[in-house]
Amino acid sequence: QVQLVESGGGLVQAGGSLRLSCAASGRTFSMDTMAWFRQAPGKEREFVAHYWGGGITYYADSVKGRFTISRDNAKNTAYLQMNSLKPEDTATYYCAVRWGAATTRGSDYVYWGQGTQVTVSS
Repeated sequence: QVQLVESGGGLVQAGGSLRLSCAASGRTFSMDTMAWFRQAPGKEREFVAHYWGGGITYYADSVKGRFTISRDNAKNTAYLQMNSLKPEDTATYYCAVRWGAATTRGSDYVYWGQGTQVTVSS
């Protein structure tokens, strides 16, 4: 079992920045891929970014160039640095983990955090 706890969400004005954290505990060894997804009210969950293996990252087009995913293996923690935030980034952000190669499909991820709310005002 893996437990994931997100933090760092909040209310920010458009153009501002936030850094989300996802702390993993439990059976974290060989935890290949850590990813971030988000879900806005009335919309489906969507992929945001993932970090795989030794540092392979991939981003959704909507956040590319603005968001940066990173991972501290010693702390079993993943981060999502979000810059130049837009109102359309408003959503609940979820951290997820899977063993194996990274994918953008939420159904491929086994463990999920409880989510952290990000609200961007215009």
